[in-house]
Amino acid sequence: MNINSSSLFNEMQGMISKTQMSAPAMESLGVAKPGGADFSSMLKMAVDNVNSIQKQSNSMQNAIEMGDRSVSISDAMIASQKSSVAFAATVEVRNKFVEAYKEIMNMPV
Repeated sequence: MNINSSSLFNEMQGMISKTQMSAPAMESLGVAKPGGADFSSMLKMAVDNVNSIQKQSNSMQNAIEMGDRSVSISDAMIASQKSSVAFAATVEVRNKFVEAYKEIMNMPV
């Protein structure tokens, strides 16, 4: 299995471009809010993407451990690193949201 090292970056760029769509384009996708993308659906999509990357990495590692010669060690290691980077990025985004939430909650009314 060949893993493209820039695919995670391309997926992130695609998500950014989806958030910057015009209102008619967003309505055609079924997004409820005309002023911006539905945050919960985008967050779910990002978490599901990280989950699928981790599952792929785990299956490749299991294949290597079981002696499957169709999977190379280098591909498994690349998938493992891609999974690690995707998870770390997700944790950092979560931390920023929690920090922003705390700031908003501490604002005087």
